[in-house]
Parts: sequence; C-alpha cells; structure tokens
Amino acid sequence: MRIVLAVLLALVGAPVLTAAPANAAAPGTQPIYDYASAIREQVWVQTTVDSDADGKPDRVAVRIIRPDAPVKVPAIFQASPYYAGLNDVPNHDDIDRDGGLTVGSARTADRAQNITFAGYLDNYFVPRGYAVVFADSLGTGGSDGCPTSGGRNETLGAKAVIDWLNGRAPAFDAAGQPVAASWSTGRTGMIGVSYNGTLPNAVATTGVKGLETIVPIAAISSWYDYYRANGGVVAPGGFQGEDTDVLAKAVLTRANPEVCAEAMNYLEKAQDRQTGDYSAFWAERDYLRDVNKVRASVFLVHGLHDDNVRTLQAGQWWDALSARGVPRKIWLHQAAHTDPFNVRRQQWLTTLQRWFDTWLYKIDTGVMREPIADVETAPGVWQTSARWPLPGLSQSLRLGDGTLGGGWSHAAQSFVDDPSRTAEDLAATAGPDPNRLAYLSSPLSRQTRLTGTPTVTVRASLTGDSPYLTALLVDYGVADRYAGLRTLTTQDCIGPGIEGDPGCFNQREYVTASTPFEIVTRGWLDVRNRFSPARTVPITAGREYTFHWDLQTTDHVFAAGHRIGLVLISTERDHTLRYPAGTVVSVRPSLSGLQVRLS
Repeated sequence: MRIVLAVLLALVGAPVLTAAPANAAAPGTQPIYDYASAIREQVWVQTTVDSDADGKPDRVAVRIIRPDAPVKVPAIFQASPYYAGLNDVPNHDDIDRDGGLTVGSARTADRAQNITFAGYLDNYFVPRGYAVVFADSLGTGGSDGCPTSGGRNETLGAKAVIDWLNGRAPAFDAAGQPVAASWSTGRTGMIGVSYNGTLPNAVATTGVKGLETIVPIAAISSWYDYYRANGGVVAPGGFQGEDTDVLAKAVLTRANPEVCAEAMNYLEKAQDRQTGDYSAFWAERDYLRDVNKVRASVFLVHGLHDDNVRTLQAGQWWDALSARGVPRKIWLHQAAHTDPFNVRRQQWLTTLQRWFDTWLYKIDTGVMREPIADVETAPGVWQTSARWPLPGLSQSLRLGDGTLGGGWSHAAQSFVDDPSRTAEDLAATAGPDPNRLAYLSSPLSRQTRLTGTPTVTVRASLTGDSPYLTALLVDYGVADRYAGLRTLTTQDCIGPGIEGDPGCFNQREYVTASTPFEIVTRGWLDVRNRFSPARTVPITAGREYTFHWDLQTTDHVFAAGHRIGLVLISTERDHTLRYPAGTVVSVRPSLSGLQVRLS
C-alpha cells in the first residue's frame, strides 16, 4: 500500500495534509500508512537554557516515528522524565515531627539508536498520518541539563521541541549534523499522564505558536498543591516524605549526573519543608499564574479516585481555562492515577482521534459540538453535560443547625488528635469517637449529585503540637464502589506493530466492593497559614479562630437514603506531617459549615 500511495503522490504532487475522511458521515483520518516501514530517527534539539551550568545550551533527546511518505504531517508529542527509568532515592524521614504550633534500583539512559515507543500512540496514530514524538525531559535519559520538578528549564526544554517542529530551533543528529523537521506541518499536540501530562500544561502557558492542543491526563497544574496544601506540608497518596528534591533525584538519569549536585541542593533548601509556605520557588511551578497565555485547546482527563495527583489539580485548571473561554473538553472517570485507555478503551481512542483530527488536521469531526463533559458517576455509568461543574445550587450546610449533625448548639465540641489512626479508620463509623468529630445529614430523600470544589469553614481552637485541620467529606451508605483495576489476560490489538511492539495491550476491568461508606474528598489546612498560604502566623493556644479552606474537586452521586457526612480530624496519617499525639481541637458547630454545589 505504501508503494502505490507514494507513486500516486509523486504524480499529483505532495500535499501539506493528506488525511482522507472515511465518509461524509464520519470524517477523520484513516490508517493508510504502513507502520512497519515508518521512519524512526533520533535528534537532539537545542534549547535556550543552560540548567547544568556547563556554558552550553542544554539539548533534549528526541525520538520520532513518522510515515514513510512524501507528505507533511502533524506531531503528537509526549515529553517525559521517565523513559530511562528511576533511581532509588529515599524519601524524607521528617514526617514524624517533635513540635508544631509554638523507588527500584537505578537505571541509566539508553543512548543507543534502537528507537522504540512504549504505549499505544505510535501503533494507533502513525498509520493515520501522524508523527509521534517522544523526548527525554531535561536531566533525564539522553538529554542534557538538570531535572527541577516542574521548574522553568523543564518547560522551556519541552517548548524547544515544538520550536524545532516549526523551524525555530536547531537540532542535530548523533554525528552533530543539523537536522530540520522538514516533514512537519508545525501543528503539534502534547499528551501524557502524570508528569508526562504536567509538561503539556506547563508548555501551554508559554503560548508557543504551533502547540494547537494539549491532552493533560492526571496532570499537575500547581506543584505547590501537589506537595503542599494551604500552608501545610502534605504528601501525594502513598508517598509520605517525597518532595521536589526526591523526585528530581529519582529521574536524574542523564550521563554524568554529578553535574546537577548544586541544582539538587537548591531544590532541597528552596522547597522549605519547615513552614510549607507558598514562595517564589512554588510560583515558578504554578501554571495557573500564566493561564492567560494558553493558546492551545485542552482535553482534560482525571480520575476521581486519584490520590496521587489529586483532583484539585484538574478542578482549578479547568476553572481557570473556563474563565478564559479556552476551547476545552473534560473526562472524569472512576479510576485512580491512570490513562483512560485502561478504563474506556475504544471510546477513548475514537474520541482522542477525533480531537487530534480536529485540532491538528483541521477536519471538522463534530467533537466540539458534543457535550463538554463526560463523567463516570459510578463504575461503567457515564453521564454527559453541556457544562461542568453542573449548574446546581450552591449550599451552605451548617454543622449546628440540623442540616449536618444534631440540633442547634452554641457549645464547643472537642476531640484529641491521634496521628496513629488513618482517615479511613476515623471515618468508618458515625458514632462517638474521641479522636474526631462527625456531622451527618439526615438520610437523603432523593439522589443528589455534588460537583466542583467544596470548601469548609470551621470556628475552632487548637491546643498542642499539631498545626493541621483536616476535613473529610464522606458518603455514608452501603453501595458497590470502585476498588481498583484488574489486568486481564485478553488483549486488544489497536493497530499494527512490529517485533517487540505488537500493538496489542491487555484489557482492564474494574474491581468493585460493597462498602458501608466512602471518603468522597478531603482537604487540609495548616492553621498558621489561615490568612494566606504564603504567610505563617502563629496562633495562641486555646484561642478561637475562624478557618476556611478547600477540599479536593469532585463529582459524586449520593444515593437516596445515604447521608452526607463531614468528619473533622487534625493529622491525616497518610498525607500530613505527624506531630506528637494529644492536640486538643475544640470546634464551635454553630459557626462552622460545609459549602457544596448540589444538584
């Protein structure tokens, strides 16, 4: 097929764009290019930064697979710090604090010319007329420079690849000869999961021309909110003690990593694990500050049970994009930190193709006229809507007037912090417990859906070492709920392949479990940062203050008969630092409440 197509193109002249629609009813690119004979090449793109301070511009190692045909094609670009593996770096051991208020073995980069591509992007999209471009983020794999956990140099390193695809940056082959991306239309879409999805957010905020769209999946929009929360030092789920320096050392897989020693020392100092305050260090890694520069469309995807890159990252990014009217679409699924390819495979591939066809080939696939939001409200149950969050009624559920908890009471209620207990243990029952306070609604008379980012206001005093207040929003009621993903032995072959990369992938399915409750969302505050995440102001023990903070963004359906619960604790063992037990927290319920959007 490739030979015949090449002859025809030679006779009529090579067009800039060649994708042909399947038919008038379903326009889109078709798998007309031979994957087995696709061109595979490696180049090193020169950046505008020198993050390893060797007096030379850093270069980014880039691998490309593209159709072997005399046509120009757009690029699907995934930058990552993970292609060369991870070093084994210990986390900080300071999570158990004395006072308060007063990964796998190392692997090195493969710099050989054996160019292969993990995942499904190449198998599915190269036959449809796309180039797939992978690049090692700065300081990793075959790239120069130093990793900085979201720092400006990483953003500009990835941006340089888009500049090269548009003829604005130089690149060189292994022999040092210049290489031009003469095959590229310049139109580029970035995609990735986790760190690989964060880099698209970062690059989009540069406003670089040629970046037409991004698909950030389980991505960070502010690194502060990944490792901190409202002035408190917190950890992503399952990674207590990790921080920007630990992550950077883990991905530091470039040759001669010792040249980045000073950069690693800077991260450890500047991240500030003592106060947890927002600072210039975190502002550099806060992409919300430059959202007004985003020119690309955005297809945002996040798992509602993602406890690693938590859902506030998606919620605040979506809200900022919405305020600017950026062309956008959102998928929220029931799984945790994963690619929707593992959740809703065929629908994902079809939708993603139509998205890229629209923005990179300028084919009207109709995807932009469909509902803006696809939300999986229960395992396997999807609902669409023209807006998200849903335009429900914003309500304030007071803790002391009967909407949450018992009857009206001006009296303070107290609990004693016990950092040895998990949030799940503390939320398990609605009855009395000395280590937390729980406020429950009456059984709901109808199904009720909560969307968006809840907030809490708590009037309280603290006496003791722990500076944390933690709020857990809980769904009390028996239901079959998400409990993980299971990998099956059966496979889907989603495109052609070659030896070592057959284009076939194991299927996945949900695991569910019947449980009596679920922690729907949670949020943390360091009470010393009650005025601002950027400013630590000590409190007076035993004195009442009004505290206000946000929880993680969510979309959750409470079944009829279930009860909405708000559980207040201090330390959350799996996320916050742990101070000595015994802090007494006294809450005035009549002056406290939960703000939610219900429909």
